[in-house]
Amino acid sequence: MEQQEVRETLNDPLAQELMHSPIPARLAYTGLDGFPRVIPIGYHWNGTAFIMATASKAPKVRALNAHPKVALTIDTVDFPPNVLMVRGTTRIEIVEGVPEEYLEASKKAIAAEQWQAFEAGVRQTYKQMAKITITPEWAKLFDFVTRAPSVTQG
Repeated sequence: MEQQEVRETLNDPLAQELMHSPIPARLAYTGLDGFPRVIPIGYHWNGTAFIMATASKAPKVRALNAHPKVALTIDTVDFPPNVLMVRGTTRIEIVEGVPEEYLEASKKAIAAEQWQAFEAGVRQTYKQMAKITITPEWAKLFDFVTRAPSVTQG
């Protein structure tokens, strides 16, 4: 898929709505045992990449280093569903402390009155984190009204 098409898809108002919603992404990756994994995960969209963070020794860090190709889905549960699907390659960086993108992602799900306690707890827990950056290489958006999957799409 051409990068211009990926950018157009990700800049679509519906895609922007999904990416800035509190809906967690579902991250699909290949585990070290060769079996697929799908996990819910918070993320921050910075305009060009999806950024997540996790414990530096989390099993997914080793798996993503070995198999950096991933898929990401953000979707609604209403009918008809809105679905953003992304494929890309991860880059992992071990950073000191808590990445700001992790905190930004968490703000979408943590109530304002709980924020200070959450942030203090996270900063106390993580002296180091793995910052996972996913650069989109493919993206599709469906609303199942005006945009639906075709049997010929890959």
